[in-house]
Amino acid sequence: MKYFVDENGFYGKFGGSFIPEMLNHNINELINTYNQKCKKNHDFQKLYRKILKNYVGRPTPLFFCKKYSEIYNAKIFLKREDLNHTGSHKINNAIGQSLIAKQLGKKHIIAETGAGQHGVAVATICALMDFKCIIFMGELDILRQQTNVVRMKMLGAKVVSVSSGNKTLKDAVNESIRYWINHHESYYLIGSTVGPHPYPQIVCDFQSIISEEIQLQIEEKGYLNPDYIISCVGGGSNAAGSFYHFLNNKSVKLIAVEAAGLGIKTKKNAASICCGSKGILHGSMTMLLQDKDGQVLPAYSISPGLDYPGIGPMHANLFEKKRATFINSTDEEALISAYELMKLEGIIPALESAHALSALKKISFKKNDIVVITLSGRGDKDIHTYEKFFKKFQVL
Repeated sequence: MKYFVDENGFYGKFGGSFIPEMLNHNINELINTYNQKCKKNHDFQKLYRKILKNYVGRPTPLFFCKKYSEIYNAKIFLKREDLNHTGSHKINNAIGQSLIAKQLGKKHIIAETGAGQHGVAVATICALMDFKCIIFMGELDILRQQTNVVRMKMLGAKVVSVSSGNKTLKDAVNESIRYWINHHESYYLIGSTVGPHPYPQIVCDFQSIISEEIQLQIEEKGYLNPDYIISCVGGGSNAAGSFYHFLNNKSVKLIAVEAAGLGIKTKKNAASICCGSKGILHGSMTMLLQDKDGQVLPAYSISPGLDYPGIGPMHANLFEKKRATFINSTDEEALISAYELMKLEGIIPALESAHALSALKKISFKKNDIVVITLSGRGDKDIHTYEKFFKKFQVL
């Protein structure tokens, strides 16, 4: 159980709750409600599963990629989280936390978003469950993800542009926390396995449905276990969910792919494990990009969902304990891998997921290896980025 959270909210040396006193009430209220009324409550879990099935469309398929498998000399499957309602894995967590908000009697939900997929998922669930909704989003991400901004507004959410800092996901989280401090009547619905305890645990618990399904689906296909599970990782929610039920199974290799941006030797990357160090970010002890004085450095990735200067404490612990292998992918490598999937299998992936796909070129597989890659989201939101790249290289 050394890979899971302890009673104090730590994953080994990482995690915890480093928060201002003004947030103590909110956090303690959340811990007590989740532990007593949600985590092991049969009625709560039954309702959660019912919504996942009838509204989201779970279970998502585990799709065998014939052409990919021939090229990379392994049996390669995609866990199709892109086929969820709203187009990504983010809806799994949004539903779960919205049900917690109901338990707390909240009427108002706030959230941060980078790529916009979490924002769309939250706006969707707020419309379904009659919550007022505010989404904080960096000014740069708003420009990069206009399609999702329009979707959020159509669903009734107020989208607040954040112009401080690097104008990306980190700054959206900052503004969300500031707002929450001053509006205790609201519920902060964090989108990834980051932030103070119990958020990393809560998000991981709700996303663990991914690995639960992978386990059942791989057995249905006649295999005992996957040999590899590969996921992209920013804050780390889809990776946490994909790894969860295999953490204690050492025969399954866990591969997390960070965003190397323009390269790990440049300052334009978001590779917190490769280029970061131990410190506190958004209320949690973790690995992050920081200078010698502990000031958070700006992160960069072509993918807004990976453009975050830290990683969830669960992943920092998996790295330290050498349970997961962390590699990285540049912008160009991700774009090339996305194009390959489009042409070989007829699937347009999110830029985040494209980073995971690039791992296929970095690993030497054995002929009968079973490889599962989590396709965390679809690429509708990234069409304009793909278009620019493909025109540059005369693909279109």
